Amino acid sequence: MPTSIVTGGAGFLGSHLTDKLLSEGHQVIGIDNLLTGNTRNIEHLAGNPNYRYIKQDVTEYLYIPGEIDFIFHFASPASPIDYLELPIQTLKVGSLGTHKTLGLAKAKKAKFLLASTSECYGDPLVHPQKEDYWGNVNPIGPRGVYDEAKRFAEAMTMAYHRTHGVDTHIVRIFNTYGPRMRLRDGRVVPAFVSQALKGQPLTVFGDGGQTRSFCYVSDLIEGIYRLSQADFHEPVNIGNPNEMTIKQFAEQIIKITGSASTIDYRPLPVDDPKQRQPDITRAKSLLNWEPKVGLEEGLTKTIDYFRGCLDQE
Repeated sequence: MPTSIVTGGAGFLGSHLTDKLLSEGHQVIGIDNLLTGNTRNIEHLAGNPNYRYIKQDVTEYLYIPGEIDFIFHFASPASPIDYLELPIQTLKVGSLGTHKTLGLAKAKKAKFLLASTSECYGDPLVHPQKEDYWGNVNPIGPRGVYDEAKRFAEAMTMAYHRTHGVDTHIVRIFNTYGPRMRLRDGRVVPAFVSQALKGQPLTVFGDGGQTRSFCYVSDLIEGIYRLSQADFHEPVNIGNPNEMTIKQFAEQIIKITGSASTIDYRPLPVDDPKQRQPDITRAKSLLNWEPKVGLEEGLTKTIDYFRGCLDQE
């Protein structure tokens, strides 16, 4: 029975990854300091003999006794609200946290998978974005704390692979949505859904012409799991290539929720990417992976989840 560590294990993606690993026969140790994670995401695992939770900051020394087979490093603030409020913690978990978890992987001879991000591409000058594109990032802008933390983490991961022979993997995650997202985490899906369910205007920045592509969480986690089993070490994009404008997305949310909400246009934030679409050719050929959940199906499940969250308030 393989043993896996998931840092950020009480977060949105970390908790879904934990469920996947348990379903695949892993024992899982979740590590989270709850800076942005929440134990509600893992409360359904209480009493599961194959799951253990440790409350710890992964930027500090990690001592885990026994054999470890996989380390999935998912710890990090991941929404603009979070990393703008927590800039130093974001930089530390991308640098020190990655260093500590890679050191543990080296000591345990464990496979290592880094959760990186499409933000490595910044405001891209190449479209769609392929893994060999180096990006267009402002290192000293307000978003730079997240972008550069992840770029450093990728460099550190490749250094441990080349220097110490650690079996590493890097996934570049594009916009993902689904149940367990925080209602007020500042990302576009929870923001639009909560506004629509409350009958409030949906806040669209700029003219809404900037594009995004949205991947349902179960598709993303399946791609990540397949990557963890692959013999490949360079970054792999995992996301949904179906691109749409933010204005179109807002209109879709209004339609599915049946809301009477209107759209409220606001000034575009600094360094907000104008286009974001993954080229998933590598994931298709290497992992035989592509997303399966359609936008309407995924949004319906997500809206039902957020409706329940609002009912509890």
